[in-house]
Amino acid sequence: MTKVITLILSCLVWGGLGKPQFPEQEKDPVFWNSWAQRTLKNAMNTQEPNKNVAKNLILFLGDGMGVPTVTAARILKGQLSGQYGEEVQLEMDKFPYVSLSKTYNTNAQVPDSAGTATAYLCGVKANEGTVGVSAAAVRGQCNTTQGNEVTSILKWAKDAGKSVGIVTTTRVNHATPSAAYAHCVDRDWYSDGEMPAEALQDGCKDIARQLMENIPDINVIMGGGRKYMLPKNTSDVEYPEEKKHSGTRKDGRNLIQEWIDRRKDKKGYYVWNKQELLSVNPSTADYLLGLFEPGDLTYDLDRDRSTDPSLTEMVEVAIKILRKNPEGFYLLVEGGRIDHGHHEGKAKQALHEAVEMDRAIGRAGLLTSAHDTLTVVTADHSHVFNFGGYTMRGNSIFGLAPMVSDVDQKPFTSILYGNGPGFKLVNGSRVNVSTVDYQQNDYQAQAAVPLRMETHGGEDVAVFAKGPMAHLLHGVQEQNYIPHVMAYAACVGQNKAHCRSGNSATSIAIAPPSLALIITATWLLC
Repeated sequence: MTKVITLILSCLVWGGLGKPQFPEQEKDPVFWNSWAQRTLKNAMNTQEPNKNVAKNLILFLGDGMGVPTVTAARILKGQLSGQYGEEVQLEMDKFPYVSLSKTYNTNAQVPDSAGTATAYLCGVKANEGTVGVSAAAVRGQCNTTQGNEVTSILKWAKDAGKSVGIVTTTRVNHATPSAAYAHCVDRDWYSDGEMPAEALQDGCKDIARQLMENIPDINVIMGGGRKYMLPKNTSDVEYPEEKKHSGTRKDGRNLIQEWIDRRKDKKGYYVWNKQELLSVNPSTADYLLGLFEPGDLTYDLDRDRSTDPSLTEMVEVAIKILRKNPEGFYLLVEGGRIDHGHHEGKAKQALHEAVEMDRAIGRAGLLTSAHDTLTVVTADHSHVFNFGGYTMRGNSIFGLAPMVSDVDQKPFTSILYGNGPGFKLVNGSRVNVSTVDYQQNDYQAQAAVPLRMETHGGEDVAVFAKGPMAHLLHGVQEQNYIPHVMAYAACVGQNKAHCRSGNSATSIAIAPPSLALIITATWLLC
């Protein structure tokens, strides 16, 4: 029946002259009442929280995926399949528990991706621009690193015997993944080639080196960032003639080769393109390093489908390798270029990145079970991205508002930014967008304030959760609460007093209120 309704809606929306027409069934109150009753029944069926121990933990992080981005991506997903868009569900929409996360850094009202990553991975709020260190560390000051290091849930899971993995569409040593393994007072210290001499003299290590040394047995690492692993001026395997893609390391180390040498007897595979990735047999691979670009991966809209893997393909391979461990796994997945699309004012790129991450979430759901896998989807921060203009139902998410400005009498797109590179004037007035191709992949939506790069937004972001103990992600919480919930669910890290018999237990024994208060008070005092 659902497929029939979808087909009808598709024909109504995109048939005829291509103009959306109002679906007849939505005029009948029975349609909405029946939908609400089905939703109510589903809610009643899921009212009992899942208190199993989480064997597996998956965190999907949409970098920059604020609530307006989630809504716009939902509409785009529907429109890509011929529907209106507003009525469809993203995979994350199907999760039974949703909460809000406060994203500020300790020294920033509007945060960056490094300080936030430290919060949702290490459980500690931190300063902007720093990863894996507490707020006592000062950005750029190497001598404030030692003694202020904090560890991540990836390490807690590894120490508990689980397999662990990182998959990202950015560099593997970018802000988000870095907080999982590194302790660095500057997120931009990708290799020693980007570090000041003083920091090197004081003994600080670059992030790429820390990836290989701090937690040397990370089972799966996939993303970009080849050039930060190679000696300076070493030609890239994919772009040998382009100097900008050459190695950046001043210490002469080839970290890729070092990784390969350490894995010779441990079923380890290094790959740098899609064909090599898909040729890996997950049943025989215990370790995988996939570096698919010198820097960040290409946008999904621009991706060469024959040579560049999608986020969904990377996630599938990762889970198939990690799930072989009888103790389970922890996997961090970052849709990192949602953020980059917004920074560049390229909403189409950003939203297609979000839709691709949603596909990856769906694939992960098919490869795991909510019975024993806690899956959390959230964002590190939002952007000054929005859409409005009183558009009609089914209007292309990248389309025009149905009216012109009553001030300058020019049309405008529904999508707009509060600031960014889309601010342009012609003869002292706003550009008439009807004279440009605003549906083009790299079109920069108009912005109110001119900036070379659009900024983050400061509002709360959504947290979607399903699986064991997902109900603990409720209400409005501090961002650093997230890894504590995930660790609690899996009986890893410091908070294991509630676990019946270690990680092998099938359910969690909830401590009596008095004991819970004692545990909480002790934690706060410490």
